[in-house]
Amino acid sequence: MQGGNHMLLEEPVRLASVLAPAKPKVFPSLTKIVGTLGPNSHSVEVIEECLTAGMSVARFDFSWKDATYHQETLDNLRKAAQNVKKLCPIMLDTVGPEIQVHNSTGGAIELIGGNHVTITPDLSKAPSADILPIKFGDLAKVVKKGDTLFIGQYLFTGSETTSLWLEVTETSGAEVICYVKNTATLSGPIFTLHVSQVHISMPTLSEYDKQVISTWGLQNSVDIISLSHTRSSEDVRELRAFLKSHDLQDTQIYAKVENAEGLEHFDEILQEADGIIISRGDLGIDLPPERVFMSQKTGIHKCNMAGKSVIITRVVDSMIDNLRPTRAEATDVANAVLDGTDGILLGAETLRGQYPVDAVRTVGRICAEAETVYNQSLHFKKVVRHVGEPMAHEESVASSAVRSAMKVKAAAIVVFTFSGRAARLIAKYRAPMPVLAVVFPREGSDPSKWRSYGTTQARQCFSVRGVYPLMGSTDEAETGGLTKEEYGIKLALNYGRSVGIIKPYDRVIIFEKIGDSSVVKIIECDDSER
Repeated sequence: MQGGNHMLLEEPVRLASVLAPAKPKVFPSLTKIVGTLGPNSHSVEVIEECLTAGMSVARFDFSWKDATYHQETLDNLRKAAQNVKKLCPIMLDTVGPEIQVHNSTGGAIELIGGNHVTITPDLSKAPSADILPIKFGDLAKVVKKGDTLFIGQYLFTGSETTSLWLEVTETSGAEVICYVKNTATLSGPIFTLHVSQVHISMPTLSEYDKQVISTWGLQNSVDIISLSHTRSSEDVRELRAFLKSHDLQDTQIYAKVENAEGLEHFDEILQEADGIIISRGDLGIDLPPERVFMSQKTGIHKCNMAGKSVIITRVVDSMIDNLRPTRAEATDVANAVLDGTDGILLGAETLRGQYPVDAVRTVGRICAEAETVYNQSLHFKKVVRHVGEPMAHEESVASSAVRSAMKVKAAAIVVFTFSGRAARLIAKYRAPMPVLAVVFPREGSDPSKWRSYGTTQARQCFSVRGVYPLMGSTDEAETGGLTKEEYGIKLALNYGRSVGIIKPYDRVIIFEKIGDSSVVKIIECDDSER
């Protein structure tokens, strides 16, 4: 039985299996998990547990704390990754055109529904239930009576009373007077102010962002930059030029779409960016609630057809304070997987949540379960139809590799690559088995160093559904005199056996490029070719 076109169920077998004891997973989900590191996930020990539980990408949010703190966290990440023998890419999240409310006293501010509050650009005024100072002088010029404003640390998670919903009643000079629609308590030194569906004339890439990227980002050779509040393709091009001018041309750009303006220009943003993050925090309040699901499903579909990674945010907010997600949240995670997302991004859940490791583990289990009923056949047909005919050679061979893997029920697909592009192309067709990408460094680079061509590309593959990169070597001392193909296959098979995805007599698909041609072969795990 086919449900919702994205789900494949067999009744009554599937329903009975829901009641059966859960089988232990020997391998993480194909869907990737991005974890935001912070106070409750700062130590080497906790980061090790997050990596072991299934965290694939480490996100650093520069909207809070300074570079020194983030450097300590990153140093701990590197130690943890080395201890558990895993690669882990660094994602730097920019601040962007974010309007901040500065709470200079740091004390809690309680606002009562039915009252009025004044928003002022005068930072010398002390914040209170009557007045809130912001670091933006033009708010009164861009809003009008009836406009909606939201204020909070994490806007309307559904499990907190720390988000404020305001309606503009009038403007007076540079100040904006608002009606308070709900009772809430604001706590902490800084809150975010979001103006629903209003263009804010602030640069997407702020001066602060540039300073962070050109110092901390360059020093640490960040793998991915999440460009917050991306509103047009020009935003992506501007960041790309900035990265190139600072010797960070290999850094990927994931455009964070989080408002109506970004959705309006989604197609052109997708064309320019390396990946998309559908940020449902601000997006969820910028749009009417009944339209949020459609933005997610449409955005994921477009990314899937383009073969670009897409990540969904804000899925298990209740796990900030609770050990289990709500039923709705668990279903939400599964539906994102069935929609075709490459990854799930955990923000406050791992940054300041009480159960960061459990959040990673729980989301991973839900993803893995949803993947068992993902309608891969339908997705495959959609991509083939979208690509059209005649197919480019690389598309043809990549789709053939996935088709062959499904027909022979292969345990894995092994792909050799320098840039990671071949692995992403395979992933585009959503193979139901892991893709083991053997990434070889370019000649003359040192793969033992954090930054070298090859290690960067390998780590970036961790943001793509189903792809698990392995660092290859061209050093004869390591290859043992084997050819590149023989060495790569041996490396992949040994890894597959070690994590339990390849067992005796399993079949494995090998995808490699030889000269200008791409070749697909089937082998058995004892290395004998068929």
